[in-house]
Amino acid sequence: MNKDQVAGRVEEAKGKLKEVAGKVTGNERLEADGVTDQASGKVQSTYGDAKSKVKDTAQKAVDKL
Repeated sequence: MNKDQVAGRVEEAKGKLKEVAGKVTGNERLEADGVTDQASGKVQSTYGDAKSKVKDTAQKAVDKL
C-alpha cells in the first residue's frame, strides 16, 4: 500500500464517522462534511490504487526484459 491509499482510506473512515455523528446529533452540516470527506478520501485512495497498479505493471514489464 502506498501513502495515497492509506490516507484516502483513513479520510473515508473519518468521513463516515462524521456522517454518523451528524445523523445522530441532527447536525446536517456535520453530516454533509462527512459525506464530502468520504468522497475526497475515495478519490485519493482510487488515485493510490491506480498509482500502485501502474507501478506493478511497469515492474512486470521490466521483469520480462
